[in-house]
Amino acid sequence: MNVTVNGQPTTVEPGRTIAAVVPNIGVFCAIGVCHGCLVTVNGVPDVRACQRVLREGDEVSTR
Repeated sequence: MNVTVNGQPTTVEPGRTIAAVVPNIGVFCAIGVCHGCLVTVNGVPDVRACQRVLREGDEVSTR
């Protein structure tokens, strides 16, 4: 499956969360409570990377 992370095309396995495939996302709780893993997905800010499963064509920004 093809996604873009911080402007870089990346191939990932289907069913993976953003946090599982994005390196250096930081320290987070992995259950959606702490908000330590917030990213922007397809222009939508404040998405919890630990809970959001990647979809074909997603554009993720950790900045």
